[in-house]
Amino acid sequence: MIAFPELKKGFSRDTRFAVGLFAVVLFAVALAPRLFVALFWAQEPVWDGHYYDFGARRIAEGFGYSDDIFVGGVKVWHPWCHYPVGYSAFLGFFYRIFGANAVVAAFVNAVVSSYVAVMTYALARTGLSESRARVAGTLVALHPGLILYSALVMTEPLATLATLTAFWLAARKPGNMKWLAASALVLGLAALVRPQALLCLPFLALVEERHLFSGKFQLSWGWARQLGLRLSILAICTLLPIAPWTARNCKVMDSCALVSTNGGWNLAIGSFPRATGRFETLRSSDGCSDVTGQVQQDRCWLAYGVDHVKRDPWRWIKLMPTKLRHTFDHESFAVGYLKEARPSAWPEWKATRVREVLTVGHVLLLVLACFASVTRASGRARWVHIALFGAIVLFAGYVFMTPVPSFWPFSVVAALLPFLPLPASSERPPAVILSAAFLLTTCMTHAIFFGEDRYHMVVTPVFALLAAASLRPPKGAQPKEVV
Repeated sequence: MIAFPELKKGFSRDTRFAVGLFAVVLFAVALAPRLFVALFWAQEPVWDGHYYDFGARRIAEGFGYSDDIFVGGVKVWHPWCHYPVGYSAFLGFFYRIFGANAVVAAFVNAVVSSYVAVMTYALARTGLSESRARVAGTLVALHPGLILYSALVMTEPLATLATLTAFWLAARKPGNMKWLAASALVLGLAALVRPQALLCLPFLALVEERHLFSGKFQLSWGWARQLGLRLSILAICTLLPIAPWTARNCKVMDSCALVSTNGGWNLAIGSFPRATGRFETLRSSDGCSDVTGQVQQDRCWLAYGVDHVKRDPWRWIKLMPTKLRHTFDHESFAVGYLKEARPSAWPEWKATRVREVLTVGHVLLLVLACFASVTRASGRARWVHIALFGAIVLFAGYVFMTPVPSFWPFSVVAALLPFLPLPASSERPPAVILSAAFLLTTCMTHAIFFGEDRYHMVVTPVFALLAAASLRPPKGAQPKEVV
């Protein structure tokens, strides 16, 4: 179980008991509906889940991340690294112990998703009041989209848990290099599940530099050297968990690959002539028909994608809002996944109704997350925050009144506002800054590549934390020291 800040010497036993009890109750509340959904609604994995499950089975059987192909009528071991290995390796560990079946996968996913609620609570407690942290954790525990998503054999819950754990370690003692190094190590593990986690590394180095966003910061060479040293140490720590996998790829693949080989593939999908802003199948007729190895193929698609960006950069840029719209405007992937696995259980009327419920919950939380930078400030700052509050409310009203509302701009607003030098911005806790960084890097990734609504699931707990931080007192009831 997670050790919480109040467990440190100096806090009363009653407080320690209350914190621990709430964490246990929160986990139970989150687990109950997730277990029900996972055990009674989960079916055989489909789409990307099929490959994650197959990879986990191969790892559990001792064959590593691979499949078998026939060359000249002879079965040959064929290594993989197209998809990141982290989730399949994690699931494969439990397959090896309990057996490779859908029940094991469902139980593991439900437990991981439940721990996401507890970790959201833990991270929120490092910078928000106890009551607000409880709100954040409860929102995640009861979020209908996250509950339904636990029935899927997909990477997002584990990627979220690992990334939030890294943030929690960094936010516990922002000025302590040991805790930052531990955070970077966990971020490296998160990158094995979701390589985009590496984009959060610079924000770990800046976690104690809250004055950067106060408008009073002055750059100096001494500060820059110190930051560079810190970033270098954290980069080394982040790469340590990845290095064995990279070495494996260099040894058994057709060339070296840091984590996976779908980056070039994804760029091509987001930039080639048939690009629509969401996933489209690449064909050999599009290009790269003469390549064999996975690394070679990825590099070919990367060059192909870069070439199309250079040919028509304006078209690629104009697609970015569409990509973000596909990512943040609705929540339907879980329904589509379960319907694909068992069509008879999901008639169209039922699928449509559940999609609508999930989308409403997602949109409301997304809009509320925009208010994380609005505080009940005093003095002159008060009027700035009142104006900001009014602007967000007016914009939300305008969007909801449009015939076909598009909600992706709220994701950009929620990601950028915590970094603006607004009055009282220096009081934003690391938990808020890191959460906004997670959302910002997610927006950047899918603006560059392509969007699907499953990709916002990884930051849904961030929406909950930012929503819980809304309209807080400027100095908050924040713990002074966190362990």
